[in-house]
Amino acid sequence: LLIIIQRLIENMASRNLYLRVIFSMLFLSIYISICLINFQLIFFVIIFIYLLILIEIYKYFREYKIIPLTYVIISFIFILNLELNNSFLYFNFFIFTIVTFDTFSYLIGKLFGKKQLIKVSPNKTIEGFIGGASSSLILSILFAYYFNILINIKLILFIILNISFAFSGDIIESYFKRKNNLKNSSEFIPGHGGIFDRFDSFLFSIIFYSISLDILL
Repeated sequence: LLIIIQRLIENMASRNLYLRVIFSMLFLSIYISICLINFQLIFFVIIFIYLLILIEIYKYFREYKIIPLTYVIISFIFILNLELNNSFLYFNFFIFTIVTFDTFSYLIGKLFGKKQLIKVSPNKTIEGFIGGASSSLILSILFAYYFNILINIKLILFIILNISFAFSGDIIESYFKRKNNLKNSSEFIPGHGGIFDRFDSFLFSIIFYSISLDILL
């Protein structure tokens, strides 16, 4: 743990990492605040995010533009089938799993990553993926325990599949960027890149969540 903290402090000298942490905390604070005020407002926030992603793709993606646009629209259609106000706890459990996976994949990959995981996304490492997936699994189980969500094989399967779909969403977005010779979908969010970059894991995993809600949870 001390080694991780030491390396994290050393890497905080990186402007990109510093900005990433600052804006991640900002996003988290906004999300929690909206949940506390009125959870139903999250739906309008999600609509706004999808709209920004569509604008981003239309403006910055030059090749095969119709494919990522269609992908985002399909993802949004699955959002429309959700009744967020009736699934407050499970939706936040879903978000928690994705956020912990993304966060720890980035941090562990940044600190200890050596072996490249996949060519389409050169910054992804085996160490980052394993560290992110295992951290998310453990923390999600603790989340479920704390909020009295029944922990069984279905829940474990849900977490594992959610992580898999979140990772796939990240790779899909990386593939679209690679086809357009882009490092980031834009530079709208300092430290993160674009809106598409920040919410890529969510776009694909929400499809899985909307289908599995009545089956696995």
